[in-house]
Amino acid sequence: MSIEQKAIKGVFWSSIQNWGSQTGSLITFLVLARLLSPEDFGLVALANTFVVFFNLFVDQGFSTALVQRHELDEAHVNTAFWVQLLLGIFLTLLGISSAGWVADRFQQPLLAPILRWFSSIFLLRALSMVQRALLKRKLAFKEIAIRALSGIILGGLVGISMAVGGHGVWSLVGQQLTYEGVGVVAFWGFSEWRPKGQVSLRHLKELSDFGISIFGSNILTFFNNNSDTLLIGYFLGEVVLGYYAIAYRVLQVLTQLLIGTGTQVTLPILARFQTEPRRLASAFYKIIGYVSLVAIPTFMAVVFLASELVIVIFGRHWAPAIPMMQVLAFGGVFYLILFFNISVFVAMGKPHLRFRLEILNAVLNILCCVIAVRWGGLAVAYAFAISDFLVIPASLWTLKRVMKVSLKDYLKQFAAPSICTAFMILLIGLLRLWLQDTLPLQLVLIICTLSGAAFYIFCLRRFAPVLFQEICDLAKTGFSQRSEPSKVEECAKN
Repeated sequence: MSIEQKAIKGVFWSSIQNWGSQTGSLITFLVLARLLSPEDFGLVALANTFVVFFNLFVDQGFSTALVQRHELDEAHVNTAFWVQLLLGIFLTLLGISSAGWVADRFQQPLLAPILRWFSSIFLLRALSMVQRALLKRKLAFKEIAIRALSGIILGGLVGISMAVGGHGVWSLVGQQLTYEGVGVVAFWGFSEWRPKGQVSLRHLKELSDFGISIFGSNILTFFNNNSDTLLIGYFLGEVVLGYYAIAYRVLQVLTQLLIGTGTQVTLPILARFQTEPRRLASAFYKIIGYVSLVAIPTFMAVVFLASELVIVIFGRHWAPAIPMMQVLAFGGVFYLILFFNISVFVAMGKPHLRFRLEILNAVLNILCCVIAVRWGGLAVAYAFAISDFLVIPASLWTLKRVMKVSLKDYLKQFAAPSICTAFMILLIGLLRLWLQDTLPLQLVLIICTLSGAAFYIFCLRRFAPVLFQEICDLAKTGFSQRSEPSKVEECAKN
């Protein structure tokens, strides 16, 4: 099976993972949103921010280095495992001991015990990072998908059971700890690799030389993605943070479903083409083109249907989250552009370029959010979207310089989905005006969603027939076992 065909299969199983796990996670999220209060979600969102940050110190960029390296020795793998395990143990102990101090700073006493329980996640992640990286390197996305789905299902059952039993915020804690524990068991079960007592300073240096830029970029990405949460939690309190967390959670689900699917496969596939610039550029074009076909209309549909989505799915008591969700969903279009640029820089073995862009993004994001927080959560949402937009010119300039490709050819990938989305939004707007005073919101949401999707497909077939046929052929290849060349392969060879 060719690399391109493995990519198709990888996208297929990555799609199952993302759509299956995000659907399961969303269902659990919707049930818990009706059983728990905004304060509960705000506290866990704040605690998760610290978990995500310190977990970066466990990984150190080694996982990406294990996937990206052209030649990987056993010593690389063993060294990464033992270093990550030691860091996981250290950070677990540090998190337990410092939880009270953090809770005092945010004036949230209940935050302390939550952080102590969440500190065990550092150890659980350290035990499974290498196994996951090796499976990803082998393009074993089926096994990764099974792990994700099993964790989501079991974690959801635990969380909902605890919420029904009246355990409040602890149902969210139980859900997440169950998910992480299932991950450790699954990755060790699927991976044939077992650690040996081998740590090599030379191999550690080789991993660190590549991983340091990834680590630095991940630190900056953290502040890009979480400075808003920290500022809202500190200055505006857990109630406003709860509303913001609901809106941001929808953006996260969309990002993982629409963008994360392609990115799971982007790094290992594009890394194979890092010495072939023409094939790299062609494959990159196809990836961003295919993902944007689904991502752009979906983000924009959420912008125009946010009020119906929130009221129907979460309930009217979550209505303050509506404008935040609209702004964040619109900003998701800007995030789409930056997201795949980062992937190609890492795949080319140039993580320092990602690092530079993340520095710029972090500075702008923090600056915009600090200025905006005095005007409330909605202003912070605007700041979050604007900061991504301001980085786009530098991102495109870097991409043009490194890839040696035409900016016109790059932007052309977004033309068809943008035009078809405009027609789709026009139809949705007319349907809302016609139906919102005569039908229940549930029916308005269903009719607008289905009609908009059908009209978008019609426009795509009418205005971009060649691209539409490529998508149909790609879908057939994803389910077919035949070894005929894929569209990605044909384009990469040209």
